Amino acid sequence: MKYTNSKITVTLFITLCTVFCVRAQEIIKDSVKTKAVIGLGHKQKVDGVIATVGDYIILDSDIDKSFLELSSQGNSVKGITRCQMLGKLLEEKLYAHQAVQDSIIVKDEEVKEKMDDQLNYMVEQLGSMEKVIQYFKKNSEDEFRTELFDIIKTNKLGAEMQKKIIDGVEITPEETRNFFKAIPVGELPSFGAEMEVAQIVIAPKVSDEEKQRVINRLKEIKSEVLAGSSFKTRAVIYSDDRGSASNGGYYKINRKTQFVKEFKDVAFSLGEGEISEPFETEYGYHIIMVEKILGQEVELRHILMMPKVSDQSLKEAKEKIVLIKQRIESGEISFAEAARTLSDEKETRANGGTLINPKTQDTHFELTKMDPSLYSEVSNLRNGAITSPILDDDPRAGKKYKIITVTKRIEEHQADYAKDYIKIKDLALKEKQIKAIAKWTEEKIKETYIKVNGEYRDCIFTNNWLKK
Repeated sequence: MKYTNSKITVTLFITLCTVFCVRAQEIIKDSVKTKAVIGLGHKQKVDGVIATVGDYIILDSDIDKSFLELSSQGNSVKGITRCQMLGKLLEEKLYAHQAVQDSIIVKDEEVKEKMDDQLNYMVEQLGSMEKVIQYFKKNSEDEFRTELFDIIKTNKLGAEMQKKIIDGVEITPEETRNFFKAIPVGELPSFGAEMEVAQIVIAPKVSDEEKQRVINRLKEIKSEVLAGSSFKTRAVIYSDDRGSASNGGYYKINRKTQFVKEFKDVAFSLGEGEISEPFETEYGYHIIMVEKILGQEVELRHILMMPKVSDQSLKEAKEKIVLIKQRIESGEISFAEAARTLSDEKETRANGGTLINPKTQDTHFELTKMDPSLYSEVSNLRNGAITSPILDDDPRAGKKYKIITVTKRIEEHQADYAKDYIKIKDLALKEKQIKAIAKWTEEKIKETYIKVNGEYRDCIFTNNWLKK
């Protein structure tokens, strides 16, 4: 993908301003320069400490960076005052400070991994580490890495603290019902047009000869590595896992990581430095090399090879799905029954081919939020109609054919308790979480050393930061 210089600058700013808006811990100094501050109309500190929360500080320049960050993402900053922006930054610092008090652990390895990803992205966009250092006006790479590390760690602490606050918040059916009843009829939310979608998938068959070819090649690579070659380099060259190939096949996983069972079983059966024999998952054939075992976590590299599908197999898969479509349209079999008995997609087979919305975990897809590729395939379908066979080239699972139908359409409508229970429950839960955060914030403000300096003390905050 090619970028213009302007696109590089904007993309970098979006990625990095988020990071640099949260400053590392610094020694607090009260002597600062002054200038007029937009939104207050008086003289105020510049590049100096304007607020302190526990061990953390906020600089006047942090507010400027926050405004620039919003603007760079295409958001309007009209109507947002510096006082409101300061309130947001005070909240972020309170989360991070309390995370330290609560002994929330953010592992340095996680921070370093995130930092390395960001640094690699910066170097890729600007051309070299030297240009990155110049771009952010740092004196050395060590200085830049140290500051970036501290900032990422602070961000992660804050995120973990927020997660801890709301993790225990649950909503009961009774609370959901009371939440809905409390909404005035004229203020009931509206939900956009939705549909339920089902699909049947036919995957082309791979010959036994092709499977054996892949297995033999993985065995050869294993032998080469045992003889001294680099596993990382071979993963870059040969792995079909596009998500990890550029990083040498690297992953860090634990037992709860969302990987297929076969992969985790092999990974946790190996010792440090061991390389597995080739094994199969739904994505193809793999070999794994374990680099480190860190308690319950494993750092590993893997190579995935997906057997190639012949043109003949692809043709046969298309012929099969065309025949299935004809049988459904002739009334010989229903779409749902065909999906249950003939589809190769195990995730949807049991539900008659019905897709689950990954964002909401229910079967409804709101048209305005639907994946563009799915929307283009079903938006013009008549009721009961079925698409022509679609060739889907899945980067993880390879080529396959599918047919899709719309099983239900729901027009735009005002919220209905029975029909929209899941959405209403989600709204009720979010309100309860907001209240939990507000209560937590009120309590922690009382317990925490907080100081707002200079004319920012004239701000009117939602929270009692001034402790008046």
